[in-house]
Amino acid sequence: MPFVNEKTYQRYVQEGREEEFHKLFEEGLKKVSEELGREYPILLGDRELKTREKIEVRSPIDTSLTLGIFQKADSSLVKLAVSNAKDAFRDWRDSDWKDRVEFTVRAANELRRMKYELAATITYENGKIRTESVAEVDETIDYFNYYAQVLEENRGYVKEMEGRIYKNERGVSVMRPYGPWLIISPFNFPLAITATMALGALITGNTVVIKPSSDTPLSAFKLVQVLRRAGFPADAINYVTTPGEEVSRVLETDLNVAGFAFTGSREVGHRLLKVFVNLRPRPAVLELGGKNATVVTVKADLKKAVEGTYRGAFGFDGQKCSATSRVFVEEGVYEEFLRRLKARADTTQIGDPRQRTTFMGPLINKQALEKFRKFVDQALSEGGKVLVGGKVREDTKTYLVEPTVITDVPYTSSLWKTELFVPIVLVKSVRNLEEAVRLVNDVDYGLTAGIFSEDEREVEYFFRNVEAGVVYANREVGSTTGAMPGVQPFGGWKDSGLTGRNAGGPYYLLSFLREQARTTY
Repeated sequence: MPFVNEKTYQRYVQEGREEEFHKLFEEGLKKVSEELGREYPILLGDRELKTREKIEVRSPIDTSLTLGIFQKADSSLVKLAVSNAKDAFRDWRDSDWKDRVEFTVRAANELRRMKYELAATITYENGKIRTESVAEVDETIDYFNYYAQVLEENRGYVKEMEGRIYKNERGVSVMRPYGPWLIISPFNFPLAITATMALGALITGNTVVIKPSSDTPLSAFKLVQVLRRAGFPADAINYVTTPGEEVSRVLETDLNVAGFAFTGSREVGHRLLKVFVNLRPRPAVLELGGKNATVVTVKADLKKAVEGTYRGAFGFDGQKCSATSRVFVEEGVYEEFLRRLKARADTTQIGDPRQRTTFMGPLINKQALEKFRKFVDQALSEGGKVLVGGKVREDTKTYLVEPTVITDVPYTSSLWKTELFVPIVLVKSVRNLEEAVRLVNDVDYGLTAGIFSEDEREVEYFFRNVEAGVVYANREVGSTTGAMPGVQPFGGWKDSGLTGRNAGGPYYLLSFLREQARTTY
């Protein structure tokens, strides 16, 4: 049976039921607003623990709103969670893969039932607009259904070998789990990315300790509750809230951690990996951001190119690993492209993401706001010109900035090589496609990339020569963004990733498994 994606908003629009979609989301907002300010425990198996020190999480929509009170665990408590996961592993590793598939499908159905509550939670947590929040829940549901299908198609990764050396020899290849995994998730996709890493480990027979971003811990808490209600053992899924440095101490010292999965900055990921494998070689699944580029040739449909670049650069305020941050445009269409992109950016609705007309909500926190200011100032000091945007919307209770397009930044600037993670895109003219591709590849990252050209030969040249794990041609809904499970497996090359097996793809689950060859006579 072919895999079918959830795609809620598109379906409602196609069926002429868009108002129903908005009504359901409003109901989700109301439910979440009634829960604001609650306290949430650490979850170690069946135990609910509270600590003396707390983490008060406020909404970037309005910092006077307390989203929740969470516990502040130290490294000893994180180690206790790992120990709990290790004890649970002895039983969970030998569970029937068919049971794991059943629990996963049940969880997908529960996520579907809670769709608008979860989407509204994301909106309150990180300021994502409603269509993107619902799309994130859809992505999460897709991960669950897709991984269940992959495990079933591979019969739990047990394969009888056909070769024989001796007449009475029987060989079987069995993929086996490692043990307890530490799952360290980011703020920008607090449900979907937490889910793909945690489920990748769980469905293959590993146990997990989930450590969410301190900015967005509530989505992960609700995900753990869903998994447990679906049948996954409580001891196999542990949840801790703690600062990043406490987790670093555990990775540096605790041999009970069998593997870790991390999505975040390259600098943090590389540092964690070095200390982790220095203690003992162990597996890691890393997604470490990107410096994603779009190419626009003279053979492009400029309407598509402008819309795709706009959505790729400014969707969720550029706070995506896959966000478009560099655009290389052939000289023949450079000025016209800039004129159209400025006109499109000028129409942006900036404000409260709870409002249905908003396209750009707030940045995640004050530190992100200051980064935005710093990068704009740097561009101007180096001779760059702000084509549109560049300003902070002064408001003491939120973090609103304008979508920003900058030209004429010298190519010697570090801005061309640094992941910004704010809504700033640099645009440069190029002589031809060959020069554009060379510049696309001239970074340490290799996550996503896009091209706009109606010439099939140019698209094929781009695909053959670009160094990125996810590539698009003529993608109007986001030139470098929007990968979905079962459609575009998501992962990076070079410094953007590690395993070469992309999330939401047919090989991802293998990252959490190791092969055992079994032979009987």
